[in-house]
Amino acid sequence: MFTVPLADNAELRPLEPWQAPEFFAHIERARAHMDPWIGWAGRSTDLDSARATLQGYADRQAADAGRLFGIWLDGTLVGGTMFVSFSTATAIAEIGVWTEPAGEGHGLVGAAVRHLIEYAFTVRGLHRLEWHTSPDNVRSQALARRMGMTLDGTLRESYLNNGVFHDAQIWSILAHEWQPTAA
Repeated sequence: MFTVPLADNAELRPLEPWQAPEFFAHIERARAHMDPWIGWAGRSTDLDSARATLQGYADRQAADAGRLFGIWLDGTLVGGTMFVSFSTATAIAEIGVWTEPAGEGHGLVGAAVRHLIEYAFTVRGLHRLEWHTSPDNVRSQALARRMGMTLDGTLRESYLNNGVFHDAQIWSILAHEWQPTAA
C-alpha cells in the first residue's frame, strides 16, 4: 500500500472496503460535522452501509472512474479526499473532501488536494478539475480559492441532501492554470 506524507504526523493513503470498521468509527465521530455537506455520510449509518460506501469507491477505482483516500493524523483517520468522478475520456474530474474537527487547522486537506490535482494534471493528463460545494460552506470555498480555482457559477437546487434540495457552487481549475509551486 502506498502512503503520501502530508506532515510529520500525517499521511494520505487509499481508503478501502477492508477498513470499514475504522471508516465507520470516523463517520460516527464526524457525523454532525459532515452530514450537511457529504451525502454518503448520512447513508453510512452502520458497518454494512459504511462498507458499501467504500465498496462503491473501490468499484469506481476499478473502472478508473473515481477514487477515495483517507487522511490519518497520528494514526487516526480524521478525513479524506476523493475523485468523486474521474474521466479520461472527457479529461474532467471532480475532487471532494471531508474532515472531522480533529483534522481541521493542520493544512492536511489542502496538502492532500494538491497531491490529487498534481496527479490528475501531470500523471493522468486531465484538462479540468471541478469542486462542487454549498454556498453555505465557507471553509470549502476558501480551500477552492487557495487551490487556485475559479468560481464558475451556482446551480440552483441541484442536489438533494437530507430531504432538501440545495444549491451547488461549481469551482474549477484548468491544467494550464495549475501552478504547483504557487498553490
